[in-house]
Amino acid sequence: MSSSSAASRRGEKARTAAGRTPMREALVAAAFRLFLERGYEQTTVDDIVALAGVGRRSFFRYFPSKEDVVFPDHERYLADMTAFLAAGREEDEPVRRACDAARLVLRMYTEDPAFSVQRYRITKRVPGLRAYELSVVWRYERALAGYLRTRFAQRRGTLRADVIAAAVVAAHNNALRSWLRSDGQGDAGAAVDHALNHVQAAFCDPAAPRAERRPGAAQEDVVVVVARRGAPLWRVVREVETALAEGRQPPN
Repeated sequence: MSSSSAASRRGEKARTAAGRTPMREALVAAAFRLFLERGYEQTTVDDIVALAGVGRRSFFRYFPSKEDVVFPDHERYLADMTAFLAAGREEDEPVRRACDAARLVLRMYTEDPAFSVQRYRITKRVPGLRAYELSVVWRYERALAGYLRTRFAQRRGTLRADVIAAAVVAAHNNALRSWLRSDGQGDAGAAVDHALNHVQAAFCDPAAPRAERRPGAAQEDVVVVVARRGAPLWRVVREVETALAEGRQPPN
């Protein structure tokens, strides 16, 4: 075995379950400890690197800014989702494929529920982080819309693609935030499946073959949202979110 190959394998073993190197993990852990103790605005990059026991250059090697340490895995999951969409086949039902792509993003939250809940609480309290999170969500939505525009190109489906992408994101986030508000209790995957089933029921091609139901899976209610032609995109998304919210129990 070559030395470069051995080094590569050691590097792989050094990564955590979330795909972060130990130093990157230490920086994230130090940042969140300080954010919870002092508050986000009162914590500086110098504070973070001092607690982590590394230099400033090490911080900026992994994170362009303090905001990025709060969302350390979004770039990786955006790349994974984009690759998943690009690998789709012509026979894949487009809306179902888009929903499956959103499920990939859910893994980022469920692989470390405690961290995800902490981030949710911090983000709610800091307007700047909320704005940053919205910009990240917009990038996911644009990736979904880009895929759907390509699939609907022969049907002049630019508006349809944008509406469906927004609906997928709204459904995913509705279920995700309910799970986060419950401190990560319950089955996040089942909640997101339930929400995305509404999107598929409303937008999937009825002529496409349906996915087989898992044995023992509960029967899902179906909600169809009807929008006036030319209705603003924000109104369509609001109708989808309202329909989803009405079908869920209020958070604890």
